Amino acid sequence: MEILRLGLFLMLIEIEKNFTFFKIHGQGVDKKPEGILKIDEDTGDITVHGPVDFEKYNFLKLTFQALDREKHEVDTQLGIEILIVDANDNPPKFEPEGYEISIEGSTTQGTDVVTIKASDEDSIENNKLFDFRIVSVIPPPSELEFYLHQVKNIAIISFKGCLDYEKARKYTIEVEAKDHGDKIQLSSFCTIIIHIKDGNNYRPVITGQTGTGSVEERKENVLVKRLQVTDNDSKGTSAWKAKYRIQGDTNNNFRITTDLETNEGLLYVEKHLIYKDSHQKNLTISVENEIPYYSCTVLSRSTTDLWKVETTGDGVTGTEKLGLSTSRVTVTVVDVNDPPIFIIPHKHVIVIENEKPGKYLETFTATDPDGKTCVSFRYRIGDDPAHWVTVDSETGKVSTSKIIDRESNFVKNNIYKVTIWAVDNGQPPMTGTATLDLHVTDENDNVPILDVSTFDICHSDRLSLANITASDLDEDPYSGPFSFMLKDTEKGKWKLDPMQGYSVNLVKDPTVHSGHYELLLEVFDLQSNSAVYNLSITVCDCVDIAKPNCRIRKATGAKVAFEKNEKQISALVRKNVASDTTMEQRFARGNSMYRLLYSLDAGEQLGDYAPHVYAEEGDAKSKFELDAISIPDIPFDPDLDLDLDIQFNTLASICLPSENPPDST
Repeated sequence: MEILRLGLFLMLIEIEKNFTFFKIHGQGVDKKPEGILKIDEDTGDITVHGPVDFEKYNFLKLTFQALDREKHEVDTQLGIEILIVDANDNPPKFEPEGYEISIEGSTTQGTDVVTIKASDEDSIENNKLFDFRIVSVIPPPSELEFYLHQVKNIAIISFKGCLDYEKARKYTIEVEAKDHGDKIQLSSFCTIIIHIKDGNNYRPVITGQTGTGSVEERKENVLVKRLQVTDNDSKGTSAWKAKYRIQGDTNNNFRITTDLETNEGLLYVEKHLIYKDSHQKNLTISVENEIPYYSCTVLSRSTTDLWKVETTGDGVTGTEKLGLSTSRVTVTVVDVNDPPIFIIPHKHVIVIENEKPGKYLETFTATDPDGKTCVSFRYRIGDDPAHWVTVDSETGKVSTSKIIDRESNFVKNNIYKVTIWAVDNGQPPMTGTATLDLHVTDENDNVPILDVSTFDICHSDRLSLANITASDLDEDPYSGPFSFMLKDTEKGKWKLDPMQGYSVNLVKDPTVHSGHYELLLEVFDLQSNSAVYNLSITVCDCVDIAKPNCRIRKATGAKVAFEKNEKQISALVRKNVASDTTMEQRFARGNSMYRLLYSLDAGEQLGDYAPHVYAEEGDAKSKFELDAISIPDIPFDPDLDLDLDIQFNTLASICLPSENPPDST
């Protein structure tokens, strides 16, 4: 039993012996569910004092004891099992208890709208079986009837007739689930809210058009017409938004868009029109909505089957949809002065660079597309960045006006581009454009050039070298690979390895000491066109052999000459001069007893280095610390100069009065 009346007599246990009292233990007494059962200690009657939930306890297990009243000893002990009988105490439960959905207004009858589910926890067949039924629909439908189809513990809700957003935007349906209990039937309820989306129940209708309806020829992206429409569907919905189509636009000259605020159709000229091709363009504009049009009408009703209804939608026949609103639009093309057209708008000419000015190149001829005999042209140069060409304004004859240089920055990939204009005398004046490509062929008008002519080489017992690289602005076969040759060089001191290529190595013999050297290098291209370059070589003890740098601390510019006499070699400083090649040549040519030992180009960095007047005797011949020496301007014996030996590299600032200096400035 699942639900029992309190105090209900359950059973009587008879014992043959006349014992004094009885007791019970176990479920329903001192174990869960506690306090349900009690026993009369004198009579042995067991009574019920509370309900038992069948879904939790299908039976109760107890222990019965008969005890001697005097000895309080258990004489007899029995096991008792009490079966619980299920009662209809659980109503069906919906899972979940409520539903809320949205469906399109164009949904057809018989469509499954929503599926609901319920369950019953009772175990007896009648108690756990239940039926669904629709209790109410708010608002009451007129051309519509909701119904459900039950399959076991689920129900599928559908409808007959037609949905109409204009009549009801929402329906609230209450569904009951009731079980089959014998004495009492239990039930529960579920609420279902169905939102009806606005369908396209009304077609858009074109009511008018505004705008000039005209466009000048060759104009593009011009608005020529605005088409007005009405639509009774909800504003802003897909059922209200208009979508326009153009018929009769064979060349795709037009496009039409929708004004998102007003729903108007905006007709544009997308691609320019030509007056002589057609003075007018006749178009047909149709309009529809973003979603298909749909309508539904109830013709008759049935209690067993679906109702008889009539539906209308956007069907397709051929290429035109039936029932669409259309409007005829005429666009007028306005004639304007057309630009001249070149018969051949793009020409190519081969020209040799360095050719004398005045060479004839080409002749351009333009025509009037309007066909007017009174129109004349004048030819002009449009784009000529290097100003190399000229054009006859009457004939269109193009000639060179300057020497053309293939190596100019204006020549790209050996092509120099020129644009020619033909300007008519119409109103307004119009201009046509043609292009002339000059393909410039190369001549051997450039000598090889060195990328770098100043080098630092480390003083070493092994072979030391510097890399020399040459290039030529000319193309093959007037450029490299090049041939390199040293001129007037001490035999065996310097050499080239290899002697041909784009890059060669200048190799220093280990016997070459620290100092500055000037070498003459002649470089030949493949056609023996050559140039001679002065290589400025500085040999020094390097801080980093991998990165030769002999210019860390040097004077801004100085020349030192030595005088040779019969007694000794003494360092006689004649005059402090700025570095220049003229002075160097005068030392070399002016007096045979003088020769240039060291020269340093102006501009080398001295920084804030303070000149000093001392040197340690016995120091190495090459010494960075002696890169600037200052000597007092008071008279002194030149023989004192011997104390300096030959340890210095350069003299930065030396002021000394001298007599009979060499011919110099």
